[in-house]
Amino acid sequence: MTIKVLLNLLLSNFTIILESQDEKKNLFHFCKLPYGRTKFFNVCLTKTNILSYCESHMNNAKIILIDQTIREGMQHRGIVFSSDQRKTIARFQEQLGVDICQAGYPPAHTSEQESVRQLTEFAAKENFSLKIAGMGRASVKDAAVLAETGVADFHLHAFLPPDSSEQEKERFFSGLDACVSTIRNEVPQARISLAMLDIGRTPSGFLEKSADFLIHRVGVDILSLPDTSGIIAPNLIYDCISPVVLQARETATRISVHCHNDMGMAGANTIMGVMAGATVVEASALGIGERNGMADLFTTGKMLKDQGFLMNLDTEALATFKAYYDYVSDICREQTGDPLLSYNTPFFGDAVKTHVAGTHATTAFGLGQEEKFFLNTLCGKHLVKKYLEKEKIPYNKAALPAITQAIKNQSAARGRRLKTAEIRIIAAEH
Repeated sequence: MTIKVLLNLLLSNFTIILESQDEKKNLFHFCKLPYGRTKFFNVCLTKTNILSYCESHMNNAKIILIDQTIREGMQHRGIVFSSDQRKTIARFQEQLGVDICQAGYPPAHTSEQESVRQLTEFAAKENFSLKIAGMGRASVKDAAVLAETGVADFHLHAFLPPDSSEQEKERFFSGLDACVSTIRNEVPQARISLAMLDIGRTPSGFLEKSADFLIHRVGVDILSLPDTSGIIAPNLIYDCISPVVLQARETATRISVHCHNDMGMAGANTIMGVMAGATVVEASALGIGERNGMADLFTTGKMLKDQGFLMNLDTEALATFKAYYDYVSDICREQTGDPLLSYNTPFFGDAVKTHVAGTHATTAFGLGQEEKFFLNTLCGKHLVKKYLEKEKIPYNKAALPAITQAIKNQSAARGRRLKTAEIRIIAAEH
């Protein structure tokens, strides 16, 4: 099957199956995508799901990262970031290659307005590449408050209950149009993002009607599609976003994905949103945000970058990421009593370094970072050997099997893992 025939079939809305590996390779080569992603296409392919996935990536569109640590972070158990803390956070974001900092919600209070204004001036003075954005409702009133902070990036949100009357819908759309038109007139260089809440509870017909209005009539720069309630499964996120991506074809509007973590799916959902064709990702440090948070900046960015998606985010700057995450976590600890960075935090937590099962001693499982060993009944002699050498515990190599069995027996008898001092005694006895 040639690429020309393949695309003709797609455009004719045929459902096809790529049967040979060569056909898959040809499609991925044509779309300038790493062939490793073909596993995603091992299912039946349709016009909608291929075109929505490949549309932006055929031109190697770069993913824009919006870090919402500040604005979403203040919805995490009521944390308040000072002006100085926001500057430190913005500096971390600049160092890491974040594109846009969502710096706060100015319409909420004059203190928020002043903090965002100061951060905007700070970023300009420091000659940051990082853009500063403020958030507010999609109303002329809130837009005016945002404009007073000096931001050029206006992040707006709107919600209309799906059961609203036709008259209410007309007023809603008219208000969105007036808001965006006012911003364009008052701040000609403005970049406008508008979030339509909440796609998990919005009928597809109304979502697509709203998207059509915002893309073709209003012409927003970014249309954000938030799973505000954090209830959608990854495959359903794909199904929600891919039709809207097709609606935005041949326009300047980018589609953004914003996923909450109530069901633990925020990172996976965000990645699937990009697979569906979204080219803007909204995330935060350690996934801090409303309720159970949102997608994590590092893990989401790394997963996408490792698959070949282009972005400015420097996922190799591990020391800077760790310092950033420590800083945000310490603020959380100070204000709530609980840190965000924990033993079980993906990638940066100590749990990813932990090995207990004997089979893990001889195979490179995990991320390959510094290893930590704990010995209980599941240990094997190779793991025990690594533990003894790491802890610099002298032992008789010939007695290693006996030492291992003694550790297993004592662990079973005590009903817990053994401590280093206990293991030291066992080694000395053998």
